[in-house]
Amino acid sequence: MIRHARVLPALLLAPLAARAQAMGVAPELVYVTEAPGFTLAQQSVGVLGDDGFSATWVDGETNALLRLAVDRGSITADTCPEQPVGDMSGEHTTCERDGDAWYRTGAGRHEYALPEDGHVVRVSAETDAVPRDVLRGAALAAHRPDAAETDRLLPSAEPAPATPVERGDLPPFGDGAPDNHVDVGG
Repeated sequence: MIRHARVLPALLLAPLAARAQAMGVAPELVYVTEAPGFTLAQQSVGVLGDDGFSATWVDGETNALLRLAVDRGSITADTCPEQPVGDMSGEHTTCERDGDAWYRTGAGRHEYALPEDGHVVRVSAETDAVPRDVLRGAALAAHRPDAAETDRLLPSAEPAPATPVERGDLPPFGDGAPDNHVDVGG
């Protein structure tokens, strides 16, 4: 019975691993969150840095953005002020401990940073666009995706078709470049 318990998580993570690796993201750095009124902007899902993960959720009414970013590293009382909020390097960062997380502000943005084993989960937004309690709730809701969330979050791991797409604007003769001929004055 114990053996099945160890195998099951690996089987559930297999689709996540394949999809994440196809994007260049380390599977253990893929997280998902939720916040009232916010929906995932699918086109925002991607790699952060070398093999980290990033995705953005949008509030349909206000167009406010909530960014989730997960990257390798750590955050402590000593290093917190040195790390910029929301990738805004060179700006002053203030840090306040809030339970197991750090509440951080700087450059008109605020974020919650949650240190995990070997990586940091960050949820950030513009200070005047997303209230702190909503940001905190989204940070505390961040978790590793289950199979259904993986399907909604990550693109398929299947490779792109090997056959080229037929463009229709390329001439069948010459070097194959499009015809950009213009008349006089054009």
